[in-house]
Amino acid sequence: MAQTHDPSAAVAYREVTDQNGRVYRIGETDRELLGHSRKIMVYLPWIAMMAISVFEYAYGSAEDTLSEAHHWTQSDTFWILSVWVFFQAGIAFPAGWLREHHILSPRRAMYMGAALALVGFLSLSHTSNVLLAILGFGLLGGAGSGFIYATCINTVGKWFPERRGGKTGFVNGGFAYGAVPFIFLFNYAFDTSNYQGILDAIGVYVLIVVAVCAWFFRDPPRNWWPADHDPPARTGSAKTVAALEKNPPATRQYAPMEAMRTGMLPLMWLLVVMTAGVSIFGISFQVPFAKEVGFGPMVAASSMGIMSIINGIGRAFIGWLSDRLGRKTTLIFVIVVLGLSQFGVLWAGNIHNQLLFLVFAFISGFGSGAFYPMFAALTPDYFGENHNATNYGIAYSGKLISGLFGGGLGAMAVDSWGYDGAYVLAGAISLLATALALLLHRPGAPRPRAGQLAAR
Repeated sequence: MAQTHDPSAAVAYREVTDQNGRVYRIGETDRELLGHSRKIMVYLPWIAMMAISVFEYAYGSAEDTLSEAHHWTQSDTFWILSVWVFFQAGIAFPAGWLREHHILSPRRAMYMGAALALVGFLSLSHTSNVLLAILGFGLLGGAGSGFIYATCINTVGKWFPERRGGKTGFVNGGFAYGAVPFIFLFNYAFDTSNYQGILDAIGVYVLIVVAVCAWFFRDPPRNWWPADHDPPARTGSAKTVAALEKNPPATRQYAPMEAMRTGMLPLMWLLVVMTAGVSIFGISFQVPFAKEVGFGPMVAASSMGIMSIINGIGRAFIGWLSDRLGRKTTLIFVIVVLGLSQFGVLWAGNIHNQLLFLVFAFISGFGSGAFYPMFAALTPDYFGENHNATNYGIAYSGKLISGLFGGGLGAMAVDSWGYDGAYVLAGAISLLATALALLLHRPGAPRPRAGQLAAR
Protein backbone atom coordinates (compact mmCIF):
# COMPACT_ATOMS: atom_id res chain seq x y z
CA MET A 1 0.00 0.00 0.00
CA ALA A 2 1.43 3.33 -1.05
CA GLN A 3 1.93 6.24 1.31
CA THR A 4 0.94 9.82 0.65
CA HIS A 5 3.75 12.34 0.43
CA ASP A 6 1.61 15.16 1.82
CA PRO A 7 3.00 15.83 5.32
CA SER A 8 -0.28 17.41 6.39
CA ALA A 9 -2.15 14.21 5.59
CA ALA A 10 0.27 11.33 6.26
CA VAL A 11 -2.28 8.54 5.91
CA ALA A 12 -2.39 5.39 3.83
CA TYR A 13 -4.07 5.19 0.46
CA ARG A 14 -4.13 2.97 -2.60
CA GLU A 15 -4.64 3.64 -6.28
CA VAL A 16 -7.04 1.62 -8.38
CA THR A 17 -7.34 1.70 -12.15
CA ASP A 18 -10.47 1.13 -14.21
CA GLN A 19 -10.80 -0.51 -17.62
CA ASN A 20 -10.05 2.78 -19.37
CA GLY A 21 -6.80 3.28 -17.46
CA ARG A 22 -8.17 6.02 -15.25
CA VAL A 23 -6.63 6.16 -11.75
CA TYR A 24 -8.60 6.67 -8.52
CA ARG A 25 -6.93 7.40 -5.17
CA ILE A 26 -8.92 5.83 -2.33
CA GLY A 27 -8.37 4.96 1.31
CA GLU A 28 -8.07 8.44 2.87
CA THR A 29 -11.03 9.87 4.73
CA ASP A 30 -11.97 13.52 4.65
CA ARG A 31 -11.28 13.79 8.38
CA GLU A 32 -7.77 12.44 7.92
CA LEU A 33 -7.07 15.04 5.26
CA LEU A 34 -8.87 18.04 6.74
CA GLY A 35 -9.13 17.26 10.43
CA HIS A 36 -12.93 17.53 10.17
CA SER A 37 -15.81 16.61 7.89
CA ARG A 38 -15.65 17.65 4.24
CA LYS A 39 -19.12 19.17 4.69
CA ILE A 40 -17.34 22.39 5.62
CA MET A 41 -16.20 22.55 1.98
CA VAL A 42 -19.86 22.85 1.03
CA TYR A 43 -20.98 25.41 3.59
CA LEU A 44 -18.03 27.81 3.31
CA PRO A 45 -18.18 28.10 -0.50
CA TRP A 46 -21.96 28.52 -0.18
CA ILE A 47 -21.55 31.43 2.25
CA ALA A 48 -18.97 33.09 0.01
CA MET A 49 -21.23 32.70 -3.02
CA MET A 50 -24.11 34.32 -1.15
CA ALA A 51 -21.85 37.26 -0.33
CA ILE A 52 -20.94 38.01 -3.97
CA SER A 53 -24.47 37.47 -5.31
CA VAL A 54 -25.24 41.15 -4.68
CA PHE A 55 -23.06 42.05 -7.68
CA GLU A 56 -25.26 40.51 -10.34
CA TYR A 57 -28.68 39.77 -8.93
CA ALA A 58 -29.28 43.02 -7.05
CA TYR A 59 -27.70 45.37 -9.57
CA GLY A 60 -30.89 45.80 -11.60
CA SER A 61 -32.69 47.09 -8.50
CA ALA A 62 -30.00 49.71 -7.86
CA GLU A 63 -29.55 51.09 -11.35
CA ASP A 64 -32.26 53.78 -11.21
CA THR A 65 -30.66 55.41 -8.17
CA LEU A 66 -27.19 55.05 -9.70
CA SER A 67 -28.40 56.66 -12.91
CA GLU A 68 -29.88 59.59 -11.02
CA ALA A 69 -26.89 60.04 -8.70
CA HIS A 70 -24.22 59.80 -11.43
CA HIS A 71 -26.29 61.14 -14.36
CA TRP A 72 -25.90 57.90 -16.29
CA THR A 73 -28.17 56.73 -19.10
CA GLN A 74 -29.86 53.33 -19.05
CA SER A 75 -27.33 52.09 -21.61
CA ASP A 76 -24.47 53.22 -19.31
CA THR A 77 -25.75 51.15 -16.39
CA PHE A 78 -26.40 48.11 -18.56
CA TRP A 79 -22.92 48.21 -20.08
CA ILE A 80 -21.35 48.44 -16.61
CA LEU A 81 -23.10 45.19 -15.72
CA SER A 82 -22.20 43.65 -19.06
CA VAL A 83 -18.50 44.36 -18.52
CA TRP A 84 -18.82 42.90 -15.03
CA VAL A 85 -20.29 39.69 -16.48
CA PHE A 86 -17.55 39.61 -19.13
CA PHE A 87 -14.72 39.64 -16.59
CA GLN A 88 -16.53 37.57 -13.96
CA ALA A 89 -16.77 34.76 -16.51
CA GLY A 90 -13.54 35.48 -18.37
CA ILE A 91 -11.31 35.15 -15.31
CA ALA A 92 -12.40 31.53 -14.76
CA PHE A 93 -9.99 30.07 -17.31
CA PRO A 94 -6.81 31.90 -16.22
CA ALA A 95 -7.75 31.36 -12.57
CA GLY A 96 -8.14 27.65 -13.24
CA TRP A 97 -4.81 27.47 -15.08
CA LEU A 98 -3.00 29.24 -12.23
CA ARG A 99 -4.61 26.94 -9.71
CA GLU A 100 -3.78 23.71 -11.54
CA HIS A 101 -0.17 24.82 -12.01
CA HIS A 102 0.10 25.47 -8.24
CA ILE A 103 0.77 29.17 -8.78
CA LEU A 104 -2.43 30.22 -7.03
CA SER A 105 -3.86 28.31 -4.07
CA PRO A 106 -7.63 28.31 -3.52
CA ARG A 107 -7.16 30.39 -0.37
CA ARG A 108 -5.09 33.03 -2.18
CA ALA A 109 -7.55 33.16 -5.07
CA MET A 110 -10.34 33.90 -2.60
CA TYR A 111 -8.31 36.64 -0.89
CA MET A 112 -7.62 38.30 -4.25
CA GLY A 113 -11.28 38.09 -5.16
CA ALA A 114 -12.38 39.65 -1.87
CA ALA A 115 -10.02 42.62 -2.27
CA LEU A 116 -11.10 43.24 -5.87
CA ALA A 117 -14.77 43.00 -4.89
CA LEU A 118 -14.28 45.81 -2.39
CA VAL A 119 -12.63 47.94 -5.09
CA GLY A 120 -15.63 47.29 -7.31
CA PHE A 121 -18.17 48.67 -4.86
CA LEU A 122 -15.99 51.66 -3.95
CA SER A 123 -15.76 52.48 -7.67
CA LEU A 124 -19.52 52.30 -8.12
CA SER A 125 -19.98 54.48 -5.07
CA HIS A 126 -17.40 57.22 -5.56
CA THR A 127 -17.08 57.92 -9.28
CA SER A 128 -19.54 59.47 -11.70
CA ASN A 129 -17.28 58.83 -14.68
CA VAL A 130 -18.84 55.87 -16.47
CA LEU A 131 -15.49 54.69 -17.84
CA LEU A 132 -14.00 54.59 -14.35
CA ALA A 133 -17.07 52.73 -13.11
CA ILE A 134 -16.66 50.22 -15.92
CA LEU A 135 -12.99 49.79 -14.99
CA GLY A 136 -13.57 49.56 -11.23
CA PHE A 137 -16.88 47.74 -10.89
CA GLY A 138 -16.99 46.01 -14.27
CA LEU A 139 -13.39 44.91 -14.79
CA LEU A 140 -11.89 44.69 -11.28
CA GLY A 141 -15.10 43.82 -9.44
CA GLY A 142 -15.99 41.30 -12.14
CA ALA A 143 -12.56 39.66 -11.97
CA GLY A 144 -12.77 39.49 -8.19
CA SER A 145 -16.19 37.86 -8.30
CA GLY A 146 -14.89 35.45 -10.92
CA PHE A 147 -11.98 34.36 -8.72
CA ILE A 148 -14.42 33.65 -5.90
CA TYR A 149 -17.07 31.95 -8.05
CA ALA A 150 -14.67 29.64 -9.90
CA THR A 151 -12.78 28.70 -6.73
CA CYS A 152 -15.96 27.86 -4.82
CA ILE A 153 -17.47 25.74 -7.60
CA ASN A 154 -14.27 23.80 -8.31
CA THR A 155 -13.49 23.23 -4.64
CA VAL A 156 -16.81 21.63 -3.79
CA GLY A 157 -16.58 19.45 -6.92
CA LYS A 158 -13.16 18.17 -5.88
CA TRP A 159 -14.36 17.17 -2.40
CA PHE A 160 -17.57 15.45 -3.60
CA PRO A 161 -16.67 13.59 -6.82
CA GLU A 162 -19.21 10.83 -6.19
CA ARG A 163 -22.35 13.05 -5.88
CA ARG A 164 -21.23 16.41 -7.19
CA GLY A 165 -24.57 17.39 -8.72
CA GLY A 166 -26.44 18.08 -5.49
CA LYS A 167 -23.47 19.64 -3.69
CA THR A 168 -22.50 21.86 -6.62
CA GLY A 169 -26.12 22.92 -7.06
CA PHE A 170 -26.42 23.84 -3.39
CA VAL A 171 -23.28 26.00 -3.47
CA ASN A 172 -24.26 27.53 -6.80
CA GLY A 173 -27.68 28.45 -5.42
CA GLY A 174 -26.14 30.83 -2.94
CA PHE A 175 -25.04 32.99 -5.87
CA ALA A 176 -28.70 33.84 -6.51
CA TYR A 177 -30.77 33.99 -3.33
CA GLY A 178 -28.00 35.62 -1.33
CA ALA A 179 -28.96 38.84 -3.10
CA VAL A 180 -32.58 38.91 -1.91
CA PRO A 181 -32.05 41.25 1.10
CA PHE A 182 -30.16 43.65 -1.14
CA ILE A 183 -32.88 43.61 -3.80
CA PHE A 184 -35.40 44.92 -1.27
CA LEU A 185 -32.82 47.27 0.24
CA PHE A 186 -32.15 48.83 -3.17
CA ASN A 187 -35.85 49.13 -3.97
CA TYR A 188 -36.95 50.67 -0.68
CA ALA A 189 -34.04 52.27 1.19
CA PHE A 190 -31.51 53.21 -1.46
CA ASP A 191 -31.50 56.75 -2.82
CA THR A 192 -29.19 59.58 -3.78
CA SER A 193 -28.82 60.68 -0.17
CA ASN A 194 -27.37 57.42 1.15
CA TYR A 195 -26.12 55.39 -1.81
CA GLN A 196 -22.42 55.93 -1.08
CA GLY A 197 -22.59 54.73 2.51
CA ILE A 198 -24.65 51.69 1.57
CA LEU A 199 -22.37 50.65 -1.30
CA ASP A 200 -19.25 51.13 0.84
CA ALA A 201 -20.76 48.99 3.60
CA ILE A 202 -21.67 46.26 1.13
CA GLY A 203 -18.11 46.23 -0.20
CA VAL A 204 -16.70 45.80 3.31
CA TYR A 205 -19.28 43.07 4.03
CA VAL A 206 -18.19 41.09 0.96
CA LEU A 207 -14.51 41.51 1.84
CA ILE A 208 -14.93 40.23 5.41
CA VAL A 209 -17.22 37.30 4.65
CA VAL A 210 -15.15 35.98 1.74
CA ALA A 211 -11.82 36.44 3.55
CA VAL A 212 -13.04 34.53 6.62
CA CYS A 213 -14.32 31.65 4.47
CA ALA A 214 -11.09 31.61 2.44
CA TRP A 215 -8.96 30.85 5.49
CA PHE A 216 -10.32 27.28 5.59
CA PHE A 217 -10.16 26.49 1.85
CA ARG A 218 -8.04 23.52 0.80
CA ASP A 219 -7.97 21.02 -2.07
CA PRO A 220 -7.92 17.22 -1.72
CA PRO A 221 -5.03 15.21 -3.22
CA ARG A 222 -5.03 14.60 -6.97
CA ASN A 223 -7.39 11.76 -8.06
CA TRP A 224 -8.89 11.56 -4.53
CA TRP A 225 -12.17 9.75 -3.87
CA PRO A 226 -13.76 9.08 -0.47
CA ALA A 227 -12.26 6.12 1.39
CA ASP A 228 -15.42 3.97 1.29
CA HIS A 229 -15.89 4.27 -2.48
CA ASP A 230 -14.35 2.20 -5.27
CA PRO A 231 -15.65 3.74 -8.54
CA PRO A 232 -14.51 0.92 -10.88
CA ALA A 233 -16.16 -1.69 -8.66
CA ARG A 234 -19.21 0.55 -8.04
CA THR A 235 -19.01 0.07 -4.28
CA GLY A 236 -20.24 2.58 -1.73
CA SER A 237 -23.58 3.79 -0.45
CA ALA A 238 -26.73 3.02 -2.42
CA LYS A 239 -27.15 6.72 -3.29
CA THR A 240 -23.60 6.93 -4.59
CA VAL A 241 -23.89 3.79 -6.70
CA ALA A 242 -27.17 5.07 -8.20
CA ALA A 243 -25.60 8.46 -8.95
CA LEU A 244 -22.61 6.84 -10.66
CA GLU A 245 -24.90 4.66 -12.77
CA LYS A 246 -26.67 7.77 -14.06
CA ASN A 247 -23.52 9.89 -14.28
CA PRO A 248 -20.49 7.62 -14.79
CA PRO A 249 -17.02 9.08 -14.18
CA ALA A 250 -15.10 10.39 -17.18
CA THR A 251 -13.37 7.68 -19.19
CA ARG A 252 -10.04 9.42 -18.50
CA GLN A 253 -8.51 12.71 -17.41
CA TYR A 254 -8.68 15.10 -20.37
CA ALA A 255 -6.26 18.02 -20.59
CA PRO A 256 -7.87 21.21 -21.97
CA MET A 257 -6.78 20.77 -25.59
CA GLU A 258 -7.81 17.11 -25.51
CA ALA A 259 -11.21 18.13 -24.17
CA MET A 260 -11.54 20.72 -26.93
CA ARG A 261 -10.79 18.12 -29.60
CA THR A 262 -13.66 15.91 -28.42
CA GLY A 263 -16.07 18.59 -29.61
CA MET A 264 -18.02 18.39 -26.37
CA LEU A 265 -16.23 21.23 -24.58
CA PRO A 266 -16.83 23.67 -27.48
CA LEU A 267 -20.47 22.58 -27.53
CA MET A 268 -20.76 23.23 -23.78
CA TRP A 269 -19.22 26.66 -24.33
CA LEU A 270 -21.80 27.48 -27.00
CA LEU A 271 -24.65 26.30 -24.79
CA VAL A 272 -23.39 28.48 -21.94
CA VAL A 273 -23.29 31.45 -24.32
CA MET A 274 -26.93 30.91 -25.28
CA THR A 275 -28.48 29.96 -21.95
CA ALA A 276 -26.53 32.45 -19.84
CA GLY A 277 -27.36 35.20 -22.34
CA VAL A 278 -31.08 34.56 -21.87
CA SER A 279 -30.63 34.36 -18.10
CA ILE A 280 -28.73 37.66 -17.94
CA PHE A 281 -31.37 39.28 -20.14
CA GLY A 282 -34.07 38.26 -17.66
CA ILE A 283 -32.07 39.46 -14.67
CA SER A 284 -31.36 42.80 -16.33
CA PHE A 285 -34.81 43.57 -17.72
CA GLN A 286 -37.45 41.93 -15.54
CA VAL A 287 -37.70 44.85 -13.08
CA PRO A 288 -37.62 47.54 -15.84
CA PHE A 289 -40.26 45.59 -17.81
CA ALA A 290 -42.48 45.31 -14.73
CA LYS A 291 -42.26 49.07 -14.24
CA GLU A 292 -42.81 49.71 -17.96
CA VAL A 293 -46.16 47.87 -17.96
CA GLY A 294 -47.33 49.77 -14.87
CA PHE A 295 -46.67 47.38 -12.00
CA GLY A 296 -45.75 49.11 -8.75
CA PRO A 297 -42.37 48.89 -7.00
CA MET A 298 -43.61 46.09 -4.73
CA VAL A 299 -44.43 43.85 -7.69
CA ALA A 300 -41.19 44.79 -9.44
CA ALA A 301 -39.09 44.10 -6.35
CA SER A 302 -41.05 40.96 -5.47
CA SER A 303 -40.70 39.57 -8.99
CA MET A 304 -36.93 39.96 -8.83
CA GLY A 305 -36.82 38.68 -5.26
CA ILE A 306 -38.85 35.64 -6.26
CA MET A 307 -36.64 35.15 -9.31
CA SER A 308 -33.49 35.21 -7.16
CA ILE A 309 -34.88 32.86 -4.50
CA ILE A 310 -36.21 30.31 -6.97
CA ASN A 311 -33.09 30.72 -9.11
CA GLY A 312 -30.97 29.66 -6.15
CA ILE A 313 -33.29 26.95 -4.82
CA GLY A 314 -33.71 25.67 -8.37
CA ARG A 315 -29.95 25.23 -8.72
CA ALA A 316 -29.82 23.08 -5.59
CA PHE A 317 -32.89 21.05 -6.59
CA ILE A 318 -31.70 20.48 -10.14
CA GLY A 319 -28.25 19.43 -8.92
CA TRP A 320 -29.89 16.90 -6.60
CA LEU A 321 -32.21 15.72 -9.38
CA SER A 322 -29.34 15.26 -11.82
CA ASP A 323 -27.68 12.77 -9.47
CA ARG A 324 -30.81 10.65 -9.88
CA LEU A 325 -31.96 11.24 -13.47
CA GLY A 326 -28.70 12.02 -15.24
CA ARG A 327 -27.02 15.31 -15.98
CA LYS A 328 -27.97 15.61 -19.67
CA THR A 329 -31.66 14.80 -19.16
CA THR A 330 -31.88 17.37 -16.40
CA LEU A 331 -30.03 20.03 -18.38
CA ILE A 332 -32.41 19.71 -21.32
CA PHE A 333 -35.42 20.02 -19.02
CA VAL A 334 -33.98 23.21 -17.51
CA ILE A 335 -33.29 24.85 -20.88
CA VAL A 336 -36.86 24.12 -22.05
CA VAL A 337 -38.25 25.75 -18.90
CA LEU A 338 -35.96 28.74 -19.40
CA GLY A 339 -37.19 29.27 -22.96
CA LEU A 340 -40.90 28.88 -22.35
CA SER A 341 -40.82 31.14 -19.29
CA GLN A 342 -39.64 34.07 -21.42
CA PHE A 343 -42.85 33.92 -23.40
CA GLY A 344 -44.82 33.62 -20.16
CA VAL A 345 -43.26 36.71 -18.56
CA LEU A 346 -43.96 38.72 -21.72
CA TRP A 347 -47.57 37.52 -21.95
CA ALA A 348 -48.32 38.24 -18.28
CA GLY A 349 -46.85 41.72 -18.57
CA ASN A 350 -48.76 42.54 -21.73
CA ILE A 351 -52.11 41.53 -20.23
CA HIS A 352 -51.19 43.42 -17.02
CA ASN A 353 -51.85 40.43 -14.77
CA GLN A 354 -49.68 40.86 -11.68
CA LEU A 355 -50.34 37.37 -10.29
CA LEU A 356 -49.41 35.66 -13.55
CA PHE A 357 -46.35 37.90 -13.81
CA LEU A 358 -45.15 36.69 -10.40
CA VAL A 359 -45.88 33.07 -11.38
CA PHE A 360 -43.82 33.32 -14.54
CA ALA A 361 -41.11 35.21 -12.65
CA PHE A 362 -41.05 32.15 -10.38
CA ILE A 363 -40.66 29.80 -13.38
CA SER A 364 -38.13 32.05 -15.10
CA GLY A 365 -36.07 32.23 -11.94
CA PHE A 366 -36.00 28.46 -11.78
CA GLY A 367 -34.83 28.06 -15.36
CA SER A 368 -32.43 30.98 -15.49
CA GLY A 369 -29.98 29.63 -12.92
CA ALA A 370 -30.39 25.87 -12.76
CA PHE A 371 -28.29 25.21 -15.86
CA TYR A 372 -25.13 26.60 -14.21
CA PRO A 373 -24.57 23.68 -11.80
CA MET A 374 -25.35 21.29 -14.64
CA PHE A 375 -22.43 22.57 -16.69
CA ALA A 376 -20.25 22.67 -13.56
CA ALA A 377 -21.02 18.98 -12.92
CA LEU A 378 -21.02 17.85 -16.56
CA THR A 379 -17.49 19.16 -17.13
CA PRO A 380 -15.74 16.79 -14.67
CA ASP A 381 -18.22 14.03 -15.58
CA TYR A 382 -17.04 14.26 -19.18
CA PHE A 383 -13.39 15.26 -18.77
CA GLY A 384 -12.31 14.25 -15.24
CA GLU A 385 -11.33 16.23 -12.15
CA ASN A 386 -7.60 16.76 -12.60
CA HIS A 387 -7.99 19.56 -15.17
CA ASN A 388 -11.47 20.64 -14.15
CA ALA A 389 -10.54 24.15 -13.01
CA THR A 390 -9.25 24.89 -16.51
CA ASN A 391 -11.83 22.89 -18.47
CA TYR A 392 -14.74 24.40 -16.56
CA GLY A 393 -13.08 27.79 -16.95
CA ILE A 394 -13.28 27.32 -20.72
CA ALA A 395 -16.93 26.25 -20.62
CA TYR A 396 -17.94 28.98 -18.19
CA SER A 397 -16.11 31.62 -20.24
CA GLY A 398 -19.05 31.42 -22.62
CA LYS A 399 -20.79 33.67 -20.12
CA LEU A 400 -18.45 36.53 -21.06
CA ILE A 401 -20.07 36.55 -24.51
CA SER A 402 -23.48 36.16 -22.91
CA GLY A 403 -22.91 39.28 -20.87
CA LEU A 404 -22.59 41.30 -24.04
CA PHE A 405 -25.77 40.20 -25.78
CA GLY A 406 -27.75 39.52 -22.59
CA GLY A 407 -27.12 42.93 -21.06
CA GLY A 408 -25.77 45.53 -23.49
CA LEU A 409 -27.14 44.06 -26.70
CA GLY A 410 -30.33 43.17 -24.85
CA ALA A 411 -30.74 46.89 -24.15
CA MET A 412 -30.28 47.59 -27.85
CA ALA A 413 -32.93 44.96 -28.71
CA VAL A 414 -35.38 46.59 -26.32
CA ASP A 415 -34.64 50.01 -27.83
CA SER A 416 -35.10 48.70 -31.38
CA TRP A 417 -37.93 46.17 -31.06
CA GLY A 418 -39.45 46.87 -27.67
CA TYR A 419 -39.88 44.30 -24.92
CA ASP A 420 -42.05 42.11 -27.16
CA GLY A 421 -39.31 41.53 -29.71
CA ALA A 422 -36.58 41.15 -27.10
CA TYR A 423 -38.46 38.53 -25.04
CA VAL A 424 -39.49 36.54 -28.12
CA LEU A 425 -35.86 36.49 -29.27
CA ALA A 426 -34.73 35.30 -25.82
CA GLY A 427 -37.25 32.47 -25.83
CA ALA A 428 -36.27 31.37 -29.34
CA ILE A 429 -32.57 31.27 -28.40
CA SER A 430 -33.35 28.96 -25.47
CA LEU A 431 -35.34 26.56 -27.63
CA LEU A 432 -32.48 26.41 -30.14
CA ALA A 433 -30.11 25.62 -27.27
CA THR A 434 -32.41 22.73 -26.30
CA ALA A 435 -31.95 21.16 -29.73
CA LEU A 436 -28.17 21.55 -29.56
CA ALA A 437 -28.02 20.01 -26.06
CA LEU A 438 -29.32 16.75 -27.52
CA LEU A 439 -25.88 16.33 -29.14
CA LEU A 440 -24.04 16.11 -25.80
CA HIS A 441 -22.37 12.79 -24.95
CA ARG A 442 -19.55 11.56 -22.71
CA PRO A 443 -16.26 11.38 -24.67
CA GLY A 444 -14.75 7.92 -25.02
CA ALA A 445 -17.97 6.13 -24.03
CA PRO A 446 -20.42 4.29 -26.31
CA ARG A 447 -23.04 6.63 -27.71
CA PRO A 448 -26.49 6.18 -26.11
CA ARG A 449 -29.30 4.80 -28.18
CA ALA A 450 -31.86 7.15 -29.68
CA GLY A 451 -34.17 8.50 -27.00
CA GLN A 452 -31.68 8.01 -24.18
CA LEU A 453 -30.73 11.36 -22.68
CA ALA A 454 -28.76 10.30 -19.62
CA ALA A 455 -25.23 11.72 -19.59
CA ARG A 456 -23.35 8.48 -20.22
